Amino acid sequence: MYRFYHSPLALEDALQLKAQHGEGARMIAGGTDLLIELDRGVRSAPDGGAVGIIDITRIPGLAEIWEADGWIHLGALVTHNQCVASPLIVERAFPLARACWEVGAPQIRNRATIAGNVITASPANDSITPLMALDATVTVASAARGERTLPIDAFLTGFRRVDLTADEILTRISLRPLAQSERGNFIKLGLRRAQAITVNNIAAVITFAEDRQTVKRARISLGAVAPRVVRATAAESYLAGKTLTEEIMVEAARLSMEAASPIDDIRASADYRRAMVQTLTARILRQIGEGREREGWLAHPVLLWGETDGKWPVEGRQQTADGRRQTRDDRATEDSGRNSQFAIRPSQLAIVNGIPTHLPPGMTLLDSLREAGFVGVKEGCAEGECGACTVFLDGMAVMACLVPAERAAGSEVITVEGLGEGARLHPVQSALAASGGVQCGYCTPGFVMSAAKLLEERPQPTRGEAQEAITGNLCRCTGYRKILDAVVMAGEQRK
Repeated sequence: MYRFYHSPLALEDALQLKAQHGEGARMIAGGTDLLIELDRGVRSAPDGGAVGIIDITRIPGLAEIWEADGWIHLGALVTHNQCVASPLIVERAFPLARACWEVGAPQIRNRATIAGNVITASPANDSITPLMALDATVTVASAARGERTLPIDAFLTGFRRVDLTADEILTRISLRPLAQSERGNFIKLGLRRAQAITVNNIAAVITFAEDRQTVKRARISLGAVAPRVVRATAAESYLAGKTLTEEIMVEAARLSMEAASPIDDIRASADYRRAMVQTLTARILRQIGEGREREGWLAHPVLLWGETDGKWPVEGRQQTADGRRQTRDDRATEDSGRNSQFAIRPSQLAIVNGIPTHLPPGMTLLDSLREAGFVGVKEGCAEGECGACTVFLDGMAVMACLVPAERAAGSEVITVEGLGEGARLHPVQSALAASGGVQCGYCTPGFVMSAAKLLEERPQPTRGEAQEAITGNLCRCTGYRKILDAVVMAGEQRK
């Protein structure tokens, strides 16, 4: 799948490795797109062979969200779930928070990064659209030339193409926080409620004049209707100096279609997408004009990251092969004698269900766990769609099919085999048996893992919270009613 795997502890080391390998290596943070591309042979080295991986998820400081110099900054490891949970993003960059909530499922959002979403540069990627409306910038760095910063509109050069040279790494995304006079939102149209690739999406930010009615400036961006995310410039210009009356919003919606040049594909026809640009533009302008843009937002969204803060690397959970907790200072000392290029030794073991375990490298964590005998982890899709391979990595629920096996070295992994205590079942397992929620059993381990992590966050979850927790888990047999019954029952039995 990949030629080599490096896991540097410092950004400087990552930059040196990228300079050394160039197009022969790919940076990985979340990996939710990259591992699928590598498996399918979409990404290859200049010689046509497999590329190597430089995993930056052990580098401290890259998973921070902070405000400075009038900007909000996102490090290269900031995940979608971090944005969903960030008070700063929710209050001052709401369109981005809303878009991040629409991405995949909790297990995906725990790994997928905003930076990775931008670098993939698909016009259907959800976080790009609000970043465009928020006038975001992208900062990249190389060992030879240092940093450069450019507007995201300039960074995205075409369909799945970005202005990133072979020796550069995206290190930061920055955006202006919404002012008191600004309101914005994001709307996604998909074919199902979760785990859906965008058919159309739209983000809008409106700056109002002092009277709070006249539009001073409008920013409207459209996704999945052109080779890259685009701005509806004709509609933006038209709205300036006007109030958001129904007539004005309808005309702005019509003008938005001028920016769209969609194609027919498996999800929708070009005509349908064009019509939905008009519909969604009118809808989002009405929401903003009426102050309803935050309707439906959950104050405490389900994250499935348990007691962690959702940041990689997870502080205090790295361990040595003998099971001893390994501190960051320990790792830095160990690393200093090895050219400071690797955060882990190739021989270092993962701690699987509390036991030091050798996991075969060069494959996904899913395949590696199964080869090591943890067959409760199932392969249903191998692309992050079904959740049958859900495990806990350093305390967070993730899809094992989208994680390199080497990433687990020195980390804690919990599979379904490790949930119970000896012959005693986990409360979720007992409740599934009692409610009749166990069906063919193939997808059941993934449901158990998602529900168990939910109970860490919500000891007595509501049915709605249970539904959110299992959005990344697909049952191919029948319905979800008894599964949801079991999740709620498990919480009630713990009262």
